Amino acid sequence: MPSDTPFSHLLTTRDQLRAHFPEPSPLVLKKVIGQLDAHARALLALTPYVVLATADAQGRCDSSPRGGEPGFIQVLDDRHLFLPEVTGNRRNDSLLNLLENPGIGLLVLVPGFRETLRINGQAWVTRDPQLLERSAHGGKLPLLGIGIRVDECYLHCAKAALRGALWNPQSWPAREQLPDAAEILRDHTRGEEGDGSVKHMQQMLHESYTQRLY
Repeated sequence: MPSDTPFSHLLTTRDQLRAHFPEPSPLVLKKVIGQLDAHARALLALTPYVVLATADAQGRCDSSPRGGEPGFIQVLDDRHLFLPEVTGNRRNDSLLNLLENPGIGLLVLVPGFRETLRINGQAWVTRDPQLLERSAHGGKLPLLGIGIRVDECYLHCAKAALRGALWNPQSWPAREQLPDAAEILRDHTRGEEGDGSVKHMQQMLHESYTQRLY
């Protein structure tokens, strides 16, 4: 039994888990395919946003978003994808993880489409010039990319989106209820960046979003 957790009543076996959640239905198991069919390709062509799940050699996990114009995820063939890496915060958590552990999971979201597409497989960091050239935006090439081999692909049901009313604007919080990103960054960095003001953080974010998006 783990000793470094504050939680009790832990489940530690498959049988314990299945006592709460029975085995999935045959439909849920049958829907998993090992390649990108016409439906998966259509969704990938429409998506502007994907979440990458990776882990390092010690199992420390990370989830990281990627975004671009629909079609920014290139379908190379029935088993392979290419995802360009553009300028971000330069932490490179996903890339560093993939250098140690090639396992990857993708959660593909299409605005207004309640279901999500899940893709699991193996991935590698690449600087293939032909793939980078195909991902150029405004004449600017990405420096690197992620080549992905698809091992599993399946549609995930809409229950999570329905429960959260994800695509229903009437359920969204009012703008004045939303936190201020600049204030969050100022507090999380303990005011040690620049002059320590929210205004300074606002200026940094504006410059990053308008001058260094790609």
